[in-house]
Amino acid sequence: MSACCSESEDGRSCDPADAGSFPPGSAPGLVSAKLTVVVGGTHFSEEKMLLVQSCDYFRALYRSGMKECRQEEIHLQSLRARGFLIALAVLRGQTPVLDADDIVEAIECAAFLQVAPLTKHLIDLIDSDSCLLMYHTAATFGLMDLFHAAALFIRDMYGDLEAEVRKTLPPDLISYLDSLTPRVFVAVGAHVTCGMAETVHAASRTVCYLDENADKWKVLTDLPLEASTSMAGVTVLGNNLYIVGGVHGVHKQVVDSSFCYSVDDNVWSKIPSPAQLRYNLSLMGVDDRLYAIGGEYERTVMSSVETYDVRTGRWGFAAHLPRPAVGAACTKAMGRIFVCLWRPMETTEIYEYVSGKDEWRLVTTLIRHQSYGHCMVGHRDNLYVMRNGPSDDFLRCLMDCYSLSSGQWSTLPGHFANSKGSLFTAVVRGDFVLTLNRTMTLEYAVDGKTWKPRRQMKGFPRSGSVWTFLLRLPNTLTLQQ
Repeated sequence: MSACCSESEDGRSCDPADAGSFPPGSAPGLVSAKLTVVVGGTHFSEEKMLLVQSCDYFRALYRSGMKECRQEEIHLQSLRARGFLIALAVLRGQTPVLDADDIVEAIECAAFLQVAPLTKHLIDLIDSDSCLLMYHTAATFGLMDLFHAAALFIRDMYGDLEAEVRKTLPPDLISYLDSLTPRVFVAVGAHVTCGMAETVHAASRTVCYLDENADKWKVLTDLPLEASTSMAGVTVLGNNLYIVGGVHGVHKQVVDSSFCYSVDDNVWSKIPSPAQLRYNLSLMGVDDRLYAIGGEYERTVMSSVETYDVRTGRWGFAAHLPRPAVGAACTKAMGRIFVCLWRPMETTEIYEYVSGKDEWRLVTTLIRHQSYGHCMVGHRDNLYVMRNGPSDDFLRCLMDCYSLSSGQWSTLPGHFANSKGSLFTAVVRGDFVLTLNRTMTLEYAVDGKTWKPRRQMKGFPRSGSVWTFLLRLPNTLTLQQ
């Protein structure tokens, strides 16, 4: 990116009351819409309100009552122009791709001005090429959220990065990495609630993880007796496992309880259920919120969406899906939520939930023979949609890739083994994808637009539907086993 002057096209005036947290009279100058910020000799003109709402530095400045907050021009002596330009781009909703120099200057700016959206964008960009640079630079500037996120990414990729880690990082940063544990591959089958008459099934009502060193599945925890994973929503958020909805009994009675499993505490607890009970839903976890998307109730397909704030413990309704859907394929990429919706004539539409506007926005449409997506995963800025193989061959599947950056579809070469559901339960860990069926766990390396088989491990010996996800086990548990 090259440095240039920045001008906002929106000339609307700003009311100080809109600043949200400023008492009357304590934010002088916010009535004026524009502020000139001089960085490294480059002049940027931007809305004051955007800077105040997005940067802790400017928020504190306009609370302080200092003379600078009454000036129409502010000089930032400790920054470089390119880093500030990147920050402005992110604040306007852009997702710039950054090279190594950009990353360093963006981290410096994010740390100095405390620009939370820029920090989040940097976290979304972490990959095997940039993680060491981000980790080291974030440590230097004290950008702790990015520091921790980069460390966790490196730990997940340690087998491939360890030699470079040992060669390039100082001892204290290596020690911190060594104190972390990688995420493990976890699976749970579809199980109904376990009453006294159903104890014969209790032994299989377990959440298991794959010990990759021993190539063996081990029990992590038992499901609560009241919990059902049959047609439920299952997801991970903040290293906690959530189960929402589902059915029990031959008449598919909806489960009216929801559950959370804390890995760190090894404890199950009940959480409130959505206002609208549902089963056959999709459940996503992003930014401290669960999203219960669509599903059924009393055999009626729904388009309603509810969100659960894990900090407040409360559910609320979000914008409805464009049309009713059950078991819709969902994923997140670049910190954004995407869902596949199908309609006749072999069409798959991908929508994004725009949280700031509480709306679903059509991103792209795939019209192709057998285009109904059964699974979708996000890796970097790509969405991968898996669908049935040629001539309704359920033992193989085809895959299409949509690039969020270019807006283009491409088909991955070849067919992928899909015996008993392998690629329809895929999860991304670092730059690898783990897939699963009863006979094998297969890991792929994602290289550009290709998936290359990397290693094969033991399959998960359960019949029926299986949910897969990743959890980071505490050191105490891994040492015990």
